[in-house]
Amino acid sequence: MVNSNKKTIEALNILLSDYHLYYQKLRNFHWNITGPHFFELHLKFEELYEDAKLKIDEIAERILTLRGKPISNFSSYINTSNIEESDTNLVDHEMVSAVLKDHEMLLDQLRKVTEKADDAKDDGTLDITGTYIGELEKTSWMLNAWNQRN
Repeated sequence: MVNSNKKTIEALNILLSDYHLYYQKLRNFHWNITGPHFFELHLKFEELYEDAKLKIDEIAERILTLRGKPISNFSSYINTSNIEESDTNLVDHEMVSAVLKDHEMLLDQLRKVTEKADDAKDDGTLDITGTYIGELEKTSWMLNAWNQRN
């Protein structure tokens, strides 16, 4: 492992763990959503977990590109992640609120990765985190708008 990338790799592994728990939570919500918002949220959760699945692979491959080793088992993800598992009996607004909370944690970790990558002059990682932050902020805005109660 290249020494200048060590801290970036460590931060990316936390991000990888975060995305794995986020992905599984979205699958949970996709499978367990009921009620009048079933159709729209069932599709939205699927859209989000498909996006997370791609990001998981990109993050792991970035770690490998930096000559690191991506975390690759669930016990390590659970022990490393900032995100916690979720119950299966939440209602629609609770699910969306949980996703929004996870977005805050993902954004926080993305900013930590960005800081480490900037210190290491790692433009490849900076390119990835900048894109992810923009996408996640927009998705959060939309979910927050949906979740507003009158």
